[in-house]
Amino acid sequence: MSVFTGLSATEVGHWLENYSLGALRTLTGIAEGVQNSNFLLDTTHGEYVLTVFEQLPVEELPFFLELLAHLASRGIPCPQPIANRHGSLLSRLQGKPAAIVSRLRGHSVITPTLVHCAAIGGLLARLHRAAADFPTPLAHVRDTAWCVSVAERLIDHLPPTDADLLDQEIAYQQRHRPSDLPRGVIHADLFRDNVLFEGWQLSGVLDFYFAGVEDLLFDLAVAVNDWCIESTGRLDAARCLALLGAYHDERPLLSAERAAWPTLLRAAALRFWLSRLQDHYRPRHGELVVRRDPEVYRRLLQSHITSAEHGDLYLGTWVDDRCWPTSDDSPTACAIR
Repeated sequence: MSVFTGLSATEVGHWLENYSLGALRTLTGIAEGVQNSNFLLDTTHGEYVLTVFEQLPVEELPFFLELLAHLASRGIPCPQPIANRHGSLLSRLQGKPAAIVSRLRGHSVITPTLVHCAAIGGLLARLHRAAADFPTPLAHVRDTAWCVSVAERLIDHLPPTDADLLDQEIAYQQRHRPSDLPRGVIHADLFRDNVLFEGWQLSGVLDFYFAGVEDLLFDLAVAVNDWCIESTGRLDAARCLALLGAYHDERPLLSAERAAWPTLLRAAALRFWLSRLQDHYRPRHGELVVRRDPEVYRRLLQSHITSAEHGDLYLGTWVDDRCWPTSDDSPTACAIR
């Protein structure tokens, strides 16, 4: 979440007359994320989040808002879109599309534990199952083709070693990424700052605006790449086991998905390295904007490549049907959960 479009309390107060949410008390910009402008709304009827959409095509926005409503109706703790007095989930503010959703309670976790990671794995599996019957799916736009397109625009800006890494990884993904893995609507951005906890209880999952139809395993790789990373840039085996085991308990992973795991981990690292490079070299300007460090995902991608080359077991094989092994194939690994 970020603020690219500045809003005044006066104009938002007038705009809120189109809703049955009472009068505006306070309006506060949210300086997190990178895609839309977001504000906390405190009204006489409660607290909400206002999003002004900066990049997404207006014809695609009903997909995201209807997906939120669909998931919320099936027990996923995501924001509930609020309709205006005309029954529409989408409005316009300063000439841009805008929407209001319920505000969820809780706080993001900075240092995840095994308990947090297990909660994320279970949530992701339930989310995938809940979205399986969503009637109007939309393709995930930041796929391999998107990576190829962005890489072509950015590669000349990079140091030679990074340019070589990028070129080689694009070629690897084009050759080796499987085309027959289970697919469905994924969140695609399940980072720590998009999940809320109250104590040990997962209370909310936010920011579905990268969602779309993709390999379900890609969603798992995105989550692991953020929730299970050590300060050294390598995967933490215990947290991986907690997250993947909880997911597998709710949606058992196929043998083809287990085999594809190293490739999908690399694909997820590549996608976020490229998006951060894009924000670095072609930034958008706003009032409150967080810039993410591309180097984090370059190091992570390189770490995944090195681990795969050394045959680290936790990247691709299983001790048994219920456990994702550690890198040293520890016999106690399965007891962590």
